[in-house]
Amino acid sequence: MCGIAGALVFDGSDFRISQDYLVRMRDTMKHRGPDGGGHWISQDGRVGFAHRRLAIIDLSTAANQPMSNDDGSIHMIFNGEIYNHAEIRRELQQLGIDHWKTDHSDTEVILRAFEQWRIECLGRFRGMFAIAIWDSRSRNLWLIRDRVGIKPLYYSIHHGRCTFASEIKALLLDPEQKREVNEEGLFNYLSFLASPAPQTLFRGIHKLEPGTWVRISDEGRVSNSRYWDAWDATPDLRNVSDHAIAERLLDELKVAVRLRKVSDVPVGVFLSGGIDSSTNAVLFSEGESTPIRTFSIGYEGKNASYVNELDHARRMAARVGADHRDMLISQADILSFLPQMVKLQDEPIGDPVCVPIYYVAKLARESGVIVCQLGEGADELFWGYPTWKSKLTLQRLIDRFSGPGFLGLKSLAEPLTAVGGGHRMEALRRAAKGLPIFWGGVDAFTDAQKRSLLSDRLRRSFRSYSSWKALNPIRGRFEDKAWEKSPLQWMSYLDLNLRLPELLLMRVDKMTMGVSLEGRVPFLDHKVVELALGIPESVKTRGGDLKYILKKAVQGVIPDEVITRPKKGFGVPLDDWYHGELRRQASDSLTQFTSTTDYLDKSAILDLLERGKGQEVWPLLNLALWWKEYVAS
Repeated sequence: MCGIAGALVFDGSDFRISQDYLVRMRDTMKHRGPDGGGHWISQDGRVGFAHRRLAIIDLSTAANQPMSNDDGSIHMIFNGEIYNHAEIRRELQQLGIDHWKTDHSDTEVILRAFEQWRIECLGRFRGMFAIAIWDSRSRNLWLIRDRVGIKPLYYSIHHGRCTFASEIKALLLDPEQKREVNEEGLFNYLSFLASPAPQTLFRGIHKLEPGTWVRISDEGRVSNSRYWDAWDATPDLRNVSDHAIAERLLDELKVAVRLRKVSDVPVGVFLSGGIDSSTNAVLFSEGESTPIRTFSIGYEGKNASYVNELDHARRMAARVGADHRDMLISQADILSFLPQMVKLQDEPIGDPVCVPIYYVAKLARESGVIVCQLGEGADELFWGYPTWKSKLTLQRLIDRFSGPGFLGLKSLAEPLTAVGGGHRMEALRRAAKGLPIFWGGVDAFTDAQKRSLLSDRLRRSFRSYSSWKALNPIRGRFEDKAWEKSPLQWMSYLDLNLRLPELLLMRVDKMTMGVSLEGRVPFLDHKVVELALGIPESVKTRGGDLKYILKKAVQGVIPDEVITRPKKGFGVPLDDWYHGELRRQASDSLTQFTSTTDYLDKSAILDLLERGKGQEVWPLLNLALWWKEYVAS
């Protein structure tokens, strides 16, 4: 796990890459790699790679990056882990590749695999990765992001060159990189609490979409391709029994967890005591001769909007014989962390769960653990959210009554109430346009709310714009590829392509790497994802029980009390804490932001601040703090 950065200068440009230029970019990300740094610059100064290392697999200096092949025609850097690297190494050895620089480096496996199979090597990798490869023979730079988007990779093309990095802050070290707001990205941020790839909130800075690569020639030609889509390898399980599906799912999860134990440094588990993290903990503990390490987080005091689950986590830890540690954080901790949070995020991630993830990661790192497994992805794959249940019910009713007079309001009244507030009318407006009502697991603000928050100028600019523009390509792939085009399959597929990679996984990456800790997500192993999408909607929703098939799979693995306990998401008690200092800071920051910029309507923001809903104010506070840190400075 590391931080990567680099640049390619196009033909015709007089710019040349210096050591100072490259190392300054690299060392903005020292938190991603405290164990060392390296760099390489081509003789003509037109290509340069830099790397910060967090040593996880093969701790020797021979595994340092950048790494080159024997004749120096290929150079590469990467951030992530290839969990099946030993298997791929054996395959390459059987093909006659017997000269290796390292004992068991997954970096060298990527390098040799690219030599052997070129870009098709990606199909063999099981892991998470952001990779940059320079092929001097073809004069092409390859930038690659893993299938599910667990690792980020950003790039910018300007002034006759391409720059790229694991974090945007490295790109901003280029003196000619402009710091301008991408207003379309801002509009979409209000929809999704994150900017959907390939957008960022910086104009001219892009991020790779999950499962894609970008190839850039030394002449500046850019091409891209999607090398993986879950539906391309999804098994059709419509005629398979629930029991057989559950058995197959458990087997795949066992493999995913076992692979993510591969490490030459200590590995632990983030444990909330719910189904997902408890499954991780139990499967992780299998075959271990010493107690596993588990970590949990909670909040000081009694909060109406979020009740701690530490007791559940402690009981689960005791059951697996874990060496368990937990801690409580306070409103003061949130306030003191805000400046650092904004710096780590690079662009706004409007989810307050960034805060507890940072503190539990910090707890783990200070306890001597360098890698932790998390439960992200299970809710999206196995129908785990209560809000999804109400939206699925509503979509089914709308589909049933589609056609003339489809708004059977009496029939729709109950599910509309379950959806809540302005989102009810938003759902009907989408349905009336022939669009699915589910636009992602966030839906932060309704269209009407967004437009009321925007300044007059942006309101006019986006009069005919809809965030559906960002979703339409995803919908197109779904319609082309899915063998079951059901509402629930759309919900899972959309969140796999947007909310997970750009919000949930980014909060994990930025916050864990902020304390030099690697986060691994077994439920998002691409084989688990492919299997999960192959499970029919009728099976996933059997009996109206959320996570039915996952519960069936882990029955007897984790305690029944964990399986039957009502779902409780990991949250932050913002509505309780939105009084006193947090409210004052939000008011000061947003007042300054609206007074000095022309993005949001000042009176609408003042009204929002007065209503005192912390969950609504948080993403706007995050936006204002980001602008002050990265744009105004």
